[in-house]
Formats: sequence, C-alpha cells, structure tokens
Amino acid sequence: MIKGLSTDLSGRNICVAGLGVSGRAAARVLAERGADVLLVDARDDPEQRERARQLTARGVSVRLGDGETLPPGTELVVTSPGWRPDAPLLAEAARRGIEIIGEVELAWRLRGPDAAPWLAFTGTNGKTTAVRMLTCILTAAGYDTVAVGNVGTPIVEAVLEDHDVLAVELSSYQLHWSSTLAPQAAAILNIAPDHIDWHGSLEAYAADKGRIFGPGTVAVVNADDPLTVALAAGADRRIGFTLGSPAPGELGVVEDLLIDRAFTADPLREAEELAGLGDVHPFAPHNIANALAAAALARAFGVPSEAVREGLRAFRPDPHRITHVATLGEVVYVDDSKATNPHAAGASLAAFKTVVWIAGGLLKGADIDELVRTCGPRLRGAVLIGTDRAQIAAALARHAPNVPVVEVADTDTGAMDRVVIESARLAQPGDTVLLAPAGASMDMFANYGARGDAFAAAVRRMAETS
Repeated sequence: MIKGLSTDLSGRNICVAGLGVSGRAAARVLAERGADVLLVDARDDPEQRERARQLTARGVSVRLGDGETLPPGTELVVTSPGWRPDAPLLAEAARRGIEIIGEVELAWRLRGPDAAPWLAFTGTNGKTTAVRMLTCILTAAGYDTVAVGNVGTPIVEAVLEDHDVLAVELSSYQLHWSSTLAPQAAAILNIAPDHIDWHGSLEAYAADKGRIFGPGTVAVVNADDPLTVALAAGADRRIGFTLGSPAPGELGVVEDLLIDRAFTADPLREAEELAGLGDVHPFAPHNIANALAAAALARAFGVPSEAVREGLRAFRPDPHRITHVATLGEVVYVDDSKATNPHAAGASLAAFKTVVWIAGGLLKGADIDELVRTCGPRLRGAVLIGTDRAQIAAALARHAPNVPVVEVADTDTGAMDRVVIESARLAQPGDTVLLAPAGASMDMFANYGARGDAFAAAVRRMAETS
C-alpha cells in the first residue's frame, strides 16, 4: 500500500487504466514519485497519440490500442473512474489479487501529514452545485480552497498543493475504487436510481455512495431521504439537513430562513440564522437542500454564519442547471440539460407550476414511472427525443393519459429546432418549456452541455423568426 508521500515508489510497477483527465494526472504524479508507470487505453487516434507523447516526455510509458491485457509484473492498478469492475484488465487484476484503486484513493494515500482536510460531497444529483456553493462559502470565510475530484482540478494534483481545505465532489464510480477515505466531514445529498447499468443494483450503487463516510467523518445526511440516513448508521456523529423545520442536530428552513440547530453551543435550545431563502440562486427546493448541505459541511469546519450567507450570495450556478434562456410570448424557456436522470428531472419539474416537458435520451436502466406519476399533473405537454423516448411515452400513457405527447424521432442537427417549435405549439401563456431530459445525452449529443447549447440556440432562432 502507498501510505504517504515518503513512500519509496522507485521500481514499483504501476498500471494506470485510462488516458482521461484523472488517468493522466495519476500517471504524472506516480512517475514523479519514481514509479515505473505504464498507462493503457483501448483507443488509438491522433488525439490520444498526442496525449501519449506528452506523458512519455514526463517519464510515463503508454500503450494504446489495448485496454484489456494486464501488463506483466503489475503490482498496483490505478483505474480511471469510468472503467467497470468487469473490464477484462481489472477482472484479471482482481483474480490475481492485485490491488485496484482509483485516482481519489491514490490522492488520499499520497497526502502528507500536514495536508489540507477534505470536505466531501456525493449524491445522485446536486454534487457540482453543492461543492461550488461550499467553495464560495469557504472563500468568503477567508480560506484558500479549491473544488476538486469529479469537478475542477484532479484531486491527485491538488493534494500536493498548498491549500487550507479541499472541497471535494465524488461520484459513485470514484467511491467504488476507494477504501480508506476519511474526510473531516462529508455529505450525501440524495440517493435515487442511477448508473444501475454500471453498479448492477440500487443497493450496490448506494453502498458505494456510503463509502464517503470514513472513520471519524462527520456524516451529513438528507433527513428527508431515508436511504442517505441509513448509510450513516455507523457514523460517530450524524448531522441532518431538511427542507422542513430542523430538529436538534439538523439544519433546516423556518419561514424564509436557513437555520442551524446542529453547530450551535446548545442545539437543544439554540438556533442560529445562516441565510435567507432569497440568498440562494437559482431558487428551487432542491437548490435550498444543496445550500443547507454546503452550509453543514462549512459549519463542521468552523465557518461562521456570516460567511455562509456571503458565500451563498456570491454563488452562481454552472450552465445548464435551471438556466433561464428566454421569455417569449409569456412562455419561459429553461435549460436544465444537466438533469440526466429521473430524480434530477423530478426536482426540476417541481420548481415550476405548469410545464411543457422536453425529455428523453439514455435512461441507463432507470425507471421513469414514479417521475411521471408524480409530475404528471403539472404537465401541459411533453416533447420526447432520443433512444429511450418510447419508454417515457409509455409511462405518460399509463399515468398521464391526458397529456399531449409529441415524439421527435430526428437525430440530425436540426432536431432541436423541431423540438422547440413543437414545445412552443403546446405551451400557453404562463407555462415553462423545460428541457429536463431525465436521460443522458450521448445518443444525440457529445454531452449534456452540447444538448443544452442546442436547445438555447434553437430558442434564439425561433425568437428571431417569430
């Protein structure tokens, strides 16, 4: 096991699986520590060869075109988070008893004795928003911090830099390959079916999320989500956050205020005001929950309430997260392309009274029925796209049969124009046309950002011609 920065890695044969951002960062750091690093990737194209050339100049060996064969003499595998456990190389390493870790676990083991503490988030939805809220709060409190992990700087590089504290976003993939993490405080925002095709079951997915709570970690959980509460059952200290009135040991909402009853001198008798609902942008119930979770981690680190309010006021969401695109003819057009699973889409739909819903893409094995059953009454209509649109159409037929449905089978570059035109035709004054797909984008677009950009551009083109 690599236990610390003083560990001598000279001559250690380490295989890094994957030439993505985290793989390249891990390979560079390991090579700088004297390890014999061989990075492997199945792809072999001009872009990959240029990346390989850059790594070779840093002392890393690279093998392209073969991501399945375990290199002879491998003592440790550092895998990129997207590699499935049943990938041939990883399966062979496991069969031989060779340890497999991820870049996050590597970063944890490479921390020095005076390393910055970690404040970490995971959850099905809201991770990036919450970690950026936390970063703003910590900055407002005067700390040198950076957002790392599943967002921003690769964490294996950040742990070697001089920061006061790290705001860490962790995906279920990253946590699957982690075994010794123990953040100072960590939060699970929510748990809903997602990536079931990768993890195999909701139970396995949730269990990997629960790895974020290590020995001594202050466990912050969503008191309104029983699954997250259960995952913290063995924690030494558990703090809850809720959209309702907080009990002792919780953060919550009282009238229009965010209130702390966990980190006061006497949580049984005292409550402290942290911010107002108007300090949270964009305003939506799930975003209030994100703000409470970010505040809980900051408070666990000793941040005063004034900095919580200042940080939340300074926060601005990343693109494609309930982003207002335009208001045309008293109809509001909103881009929430980041809603790539039913849970996220449900949170987005709940923020608006009447909606023309643009949905579809790759459902990744998730069930859509509960979302449609819950949100059906607020739907003015639905425009469906992508590979799994028929599943959504069938769910609408079962649970919201009176909702008009338009399926757009096109996948060419003009498809989003047709989607927006059909949505405008269904909408009435006061409605919101909402892109909250509930599915991944890769069947039609490079990523969810490209999907959101296509939607916004189509809305603008329609405005110019109307």
